[in-house]
Amino acid sequence: MPRLPRFVLTPRWLALLAFALLVAATCVRLGIWQLDRLEQRRALNASIRAGLEAAPAPLGELAGEDPATLAYRRVEVAGRYDPSREVLWYGRALNGEPGHHVLTPLLLDEPVAGAAAVLVDRGWVPFELDTPPVGPAAPPAGEVTVSGFLLPVAGERDVVLERGAGGRVLTVSRDEPAAIGRELGLELYPLPVQLQRQDPTQPGALPAVVPPPELSEGPHLSYAIQWFTFATIALVGYVLLVRRELRDRTRGAASR
Repeated sequence: MPRLPRFVLTPRWLALLAFALLVAATCVRLGIWQLDRLEQRRALNASIRAGLEAAPAPLGELAGEDPATLAYRRVEVAGRYDPSREVLWYGRALNGEPGHHVLTPLLLDEPVAGAAAVLVDRGWVPFELDTPPVGPAAPPAGEVTVSGFLLPVAGERDVVLERGAGGRVLTVSRDEPAAIGRELGLELYPLPVQLQRQDPTQPGALPAVVPPPELSEGPHLSYAIQWFTFATIALVGYVLLVRRELRDRTRGAASR
């Protein structure tokens, strides 16, 4: 009876094993990273959901709280719009249609946390309305009560200002109140308000109200499964190569 060949880890097979382990370890790490992203997304969704489901509070009642903890809190605020200092947050699509968001300072009846105004994102307008104040989407005149939720800000280093011929600010790259307020000569509340309703109501159909963010979990779970699958393929593939090598040697020994 022929002696069955033994498998020996030659330098070539050691290199293949090291490569398979490296690929598997990398894929597992990426899979764990995607699971971490999933947990972060779930925590953010829970925070957003809690803020949006809470009863609306007057903005003045939140004056003593850290603005960093107030994102997506529902609020009500009263004052008068100042269209003369309106700006556009450019490049914001709605339902796949390009356009801008209209950012209008609301001059407060009473200062909140030292701020004389709050920046209100009144909603979306088509791309053609590219010069504020946007006449067809002008806000109501006089006293108005705005209901909406507070928006987070990412940091004023991301703000890019575009000015008109007279030096007036026309468009910005994001709704960062600190940087916009300095340019407009206003002390703005640290977080802007995303308008959902107002009294009196908007005279026309524009700006279109921007809904709250969609609370999906994204593709992180499916990506994690893919990475763990790739790790399994790398290890199983190495084992299959070893088995094929042994099978070929066995056949060669039996034919002699």
